[in-house]
Amino acid sequence: MNPYADMPQATLVLGIGNLVMGDDGAGVRVVQELQKRYRFPPRVEVVDGGTLGLDLLPKLEGIGRLLVVDAVETGGKPGTLVRLAGEELPIALQTKVSPHQMGLKDLLAVAELMGHAPREMVLVGIQPASIEMGDELSRDVAVQLEKMIANVLTELDKWDIDVRLA
Repeated sequence: MNPYADMPQATLVLGIGNLVMGDDGAGVRVVQELQKRYRFPPRVEVVDGGTLGLDLLPKLEGIGRLLVVDAVETGGKPGTLVRLAGEELPIALQTKVSPHQMGLKDLLAVAELMGHAPREMVLVGIQPASIEMGDELSRDVAVQLEKMIANVLTELDKWDIDVRLA
């Protein structure tokens, strides 16, 4: 059961990816840093979604805004940051970087069918250089993690969410 389901503008910040597949773990790493460094108001939940896919469906119940942080295939140069919003998200997930993205696409589709689709959705993403087995990020992606964190904080600020240092 989602503890924030009754709050009108509950927000979920969801980092997804696989930490043992190189750059695929970028979204999870960003969320882990956010959890360490910042305090969020009660209406905001920051979740390391890993590769859970449809198991995350209960987290979307009652969520008004969803902010996904992930590695995403854009065809761009490795390390390129991207912001996608609304209907751009499912389209971006057509070209999957890794198996978890199919889970995310399915998650959003099922949430919509069940009437739990967030009213606002934003993806803060990065073009991976490598999704080979290994727990290290490529240099191209590693140097962008602080900018990804800043981009997440910017999105939350646009939603008038007061984030404080821990």
